[in-house]
Amino acid sequence: MEALEKGAGRPPGERGQLINVAYRLLGSLAEAEDAVQEAYTRWYALPCGKRDGIVSPGAWLTTVTGRICLDVLGSARVRRERYVGAWLPDPLPDPAEHGHGPGADPADRMVLDESVTMAFLVVLEAMTPAERVSFVLHDVFCYPFAEIAGVLGRTPAACKQLAASARRRVPAARPPEAADARTETVRRVKEAWENKDIAALVDVLDPAAVMTADGGGVAGAALRPIEGGGRIAPYMVAVTDRAPGTELVERTVNGLPGLVAVRGGAVVTVAAFDVAEGRVARIWVVRNPEKLRPWSTAYEREAGPPGADRGDDVRAGGAGFAAG
Repeated sequence: MEALEKGAGRPPGERGQLINVAYRLLGSLAEAEDAVQEAYTRWYALPCGKRDGIVSPGAWLTTVTGRICLDVLGSARVRRERYVGAWLPDPLPDPAEHGHGPGADPADRMVLDESVTMAFLVVLEAMTPAERVSFVLHDVFCYPFAEIAGVLGRTPAACKQLAASARRRVPAARPPEAADARTETVRRVKEAWENKDIAALVDVLDPAAVMTADGGGVAGAALRPIEGGGRIAPYMVAVTDRAPGTELVERTVNGLPGLVAVRGGAVVTVAAFDVAEGRVARIWVVRNPEKLRPWSTAYEREAGPPGADRGDDVRAGGAGFAAG
């Protein structure tokens, strides 16, 4: 784990890297933070002589964090079977958009790249725990299979096979959508949604588009995915009347253009989009308040004191996002 070994003299300096690894393994910021905290607890519980004898504290912490995540993934599969409705990964805000740099919040430590897009994280959910660990550590973080073997307790050859199996679950890459095109497409969704324009929404949605919502049984959300642009558009318009006074804001979600709904000064919904050829192919809507805490914190920082001007990009309109 050469990337970690560089400058690994002080273990606390690895926390940001470990949170990035754990989030991609678990899809949950809270669980990632807990896993990293547990790894540090085990580090400081080591006798001083044993701790001083560890050549690469960063590599040791990564191995332990990986093992903890592996255990969490095993139990998470059972918990998510009991989850009310669809389970989606935690959406990530972009700290740069909210006027602050890295801070205490684990979301502030996240590196936003293609490995944290909602589309990619949803694919990871289809993998077995061992496949996910092997694939993420090798293909995303470039760790050698010899090191991954120490995490999984398997041979390097077996870890290589696990990564190959996981790789087959990843859809074939398509030509990347230009950043400006993505932004424009999401903006079209926002404007059509605010105007309750079903025809305009149908035009910007792929005919085979799918909307998946996560309310966790706490916030209203469609329990099953809604398929087809012709069904999604009227559904989106129908829910607008159920949430008067909601503000719809363009924000980066997991590194890509998305939308955030704010009501009564609180973030109530975050939506991520997969855009292909100028149309929306997938919409992932997160309404579970437990998964929106980093967004509420970011919004409060951005808004400033009560009554402060939030800027022209926050406009009334929109909806509760897939409230059911």
